[in-house]
Amino acid sequence: MKPLVIGIAGGTGSGKTTVAKKIASKIGFENVIILEHDSYYKDITQFHGKKIEEINFDHPDSLDTKLLIEHVKNLKERKPIEVPVYDFTTYRRLPISRHVEPKDVIIVEGILVFVEKELRDLMDIKIFVDTDADERVLRRIKRDIIERGRTLESVINQYITTVKPSHLEFVEPSKRWADIIIPRGGENEIAIEMVVSRIKTMLEDKK
Repeated sequence: MKPLVIGIAGGTGSGKTTVAKKIASKIGFENVIILEHDSYYKDITQFHGKKIEEINFDHPDSLDTKLLIEHVKNLKERKPIEVPVYDFTTYRRLPISRHVEPKDVIIVEGILVFVEKELRDLMDIKIFVDTDADERVLRRIKRDIIERGRTLESVINQYITTVKPSHLEFVEPSKRWADIIIPRGGENEIAIEMVVSRIKTMLEDKK
């Protein structure tokens, strides 16, 4: 059978990764691949000499979505892929990749995964994680400082100049493509259980 593809979108810090991991844990990690759109950021050298502060990393053009589409298609055909490894502290792709073998469920998550129609059309279920903006920005600040080595000033400046405008232009409007909207992210256990139940039914139907 062809794998089931689940798209999970939502604003920065909405809890997409948490939702993806909870779904995977309930389905069984041995049966699930999680592809993060963030892994497909273009290397800094592809921005034609622009300074870091001049690049909008929340714009669709900053991501190699064509490669992600190619990878999802390969996985649907039961072919293995090599996922890029991106270093958020240097804004570069590392010279190594992550080998991924095909599995029954492919979760594709990221703030912009519903923007490109060709990618949307590969998805069997589209989920939008809808979380309060104040909570999202606080999570973003915490993540970027602790995990990505950013300063508080740089995170706040980036949020005001690019993150929020891109959210309003690209992320929020993409909610209309969702089959399911999950409020409160990973805290919404009932919604996650309903999604898992639906996934299990669809997997059974594919057999």
